[in-house]
Amino acid sequence: MTWLVIRVRSDVGVERSIKETMHMLNLTRVNHAVLIPQSAQYKGMLQKAKDYITWGEVSEETIGNLLNERGRMSGDKPLTDAEVKENSEFSNIAALAKAIASGDNTVKDVEGMKRVFRLHPPRGAKGWGGIKRSFRVGGALGPRGEEIEALIARMI
Repeated sequence: MTWLVIRVRSDVGVERSIKETMHMLNLTRVNHAVLIPQSAQYKGMLQKAKDYITWGEVSEETIGNLLNERGRMSGDKPLTDAEVKENSEFSNIAALAKAIASGDNTVKDVEGMKRVFRLHPPRGAKGWGGIKRSFRVGGALGPRGEEIEALIARMI
């Protein structure tokens, strides 16, 4: 399985170790997202930065939609089926999304693809719903589980 991690808050005035953790996750700006495999090491990193990010498990369909809409190659060229076929072992974006969702492959397997997805702020009247509170109490921070799908749909 794969997690989608989205940065919610800025790192101004943040403890150095948390700031470094977010940089190791390639989350350098607000509204940026990354796809990471589920592992104990990444789980610890997410717990460390939980007051500045949100995450959850994503489906193959959502990963495919994210790659189609927001995937970029170096030079800021859009990610296409032709680019995926030329720079990886996969025939198209759908095959890449299936491999990422299963946890067998990562975004790194496509040579020249940017690992960070730049997203729009959440659309709708609710927006983030409060960037200083946990998701469990109506805010935007911390683990979301399957609810990340609704958020990412509003941000793509």
